[in-house]
Amino acid sequence: MSEIGAGDAVTTAATTAATAAGWRRAGIAGAAIGVLAAGAAAGVAVERLTVGRGMRRRARLTLDATGPYGSLRGMPGRATADDGTELYYEVDEVEPDGGTADAPADGDATGAGTRRRRLFGRKAPAPVTVVFSHGYCLGQDSWHFQRAALRGLVRTVHWDQRSHGRSERGRSQAQGVPVGIDRLGRDLMAVIEAAAPEGRLVLVGHSMGGMTMMALADQYPELVRDRVAAVAFVGTSSGKLGEVSFGLPVAGVNAVRRVLPGVLRALGSQAELVERGRRATADLFAGLIKRYSFGSRDVDPSVVRFAERLIESTPIDVVAEFYPAFTEHDKSAALPAFRDVPVLILAGDKDLVTPSSHSEAIADQLPDAELVIVPDAGHLVMLEHPETVTDRLADLLARVGAVPAAKQRDR
Repeated sequence: MSEIGAGDAVTTAATTAATAAGWRRAGIAGAAIGVLAAGAAAGVAVERLTVGRGMRRRARLTLDATGPYGSLRGMPGRATADDGTELYYEVDEVEPDGGTADAPADGDATGAGTRRRRLFGRKAPAPVTVVFSHGYCLGQDSWHFQRAALRGLVRTVHWDQRSHGRSERGRSQAQGVPVGIDRLGRDLMAVIEAAAPEGRLVLVGHSMGGMTMMALADQYPELVRDRVAAVAFVGTSSGKLGEVSFGLPVAGVNAVRRVLPGVLRALGSQAELVERGRRATADLFAGLIKRYSFGSRDVDPSVVRFAERLIESTPIDVVAEFYPAFTEHDKSAALPAFRDVPVLILAGDKDLVTPSSHSEAIADQLPDAELVIVPDAGHLVMLEHPETVTDRLADLLARVGAVPAAKQRDR
């Protein structure tokens, strides 16, 4: 064996040993995670009796190629967070004739479609802007149905949280700084300053996005007082997420809580290996995603696959990076900032991630809010029951004059 070959062999052996050690550490924790996966795995096992693996893979590829969801695009922009991270957003403008402004053609930096009308030589009042914030492991496209329904009716901003979607990986996190919900609140402020620097705001947030809105109110109460016209919390929580059982028996959830942070750190340190494993075990991940995203059995397969793609696109090291922030999240004290504006609180009655009891707790703090518990719905209620979510959101917007009453575009 040559000297180079021997060196390569030693390096390979060392890498293999390190990887094995990492997986041994993760293996103990993985046993507890198995409790979480058991129900989904059982469903996958039954499916395998009737549907071949190759057929399932072809079905996924077909849905990827033909599914219409996540295809809506608007005027692109970037906001800069206070740590230098670039946050990607898109704006759907409303044209004077009621149409939606398209993104500028290549080479057209003027964005002519976004110019506002001038009345008697003065700029028209800034329109109401609805800012949508998405949840953990998702992206701005998770609001597909609501975006489609509101296009042309109201100005909207959809953004990708740091390290998600088209936004840049958090620069401070790349340097080892933990991400927290307060950080996300400051990110939202940066997006508002860049995409909606004036005019009234309606804030809409799902799960982590709702927590982001609470952090915004906690740090910038004057913004809520001066500019926020209404808010909508969808499947979110103001705290005590460490007590969520995820539908598991007490023994199982306690085991998961003890080991999950360590598991995620171990998996995050072996990101490339884990990503290969995720692809190899796509069926199991699909089962987990469906169980913890939806509450009904008859969800459109294209919608289920769309949710899988959104979640699969989040790298495992980002998953690991964000997870600790949720157990530390407590923004109950920030909720009173929203007491003077119309509030919609909506959740699925079968949500295993942020149970509807957490929405009820928010409603206790905001007694004038509209609380809607959607039957037969899970965590991704805006995808599972889009008509219900869109109708309640449109009603909220109509109440504050952001859209005409009883007027929505076809979905």
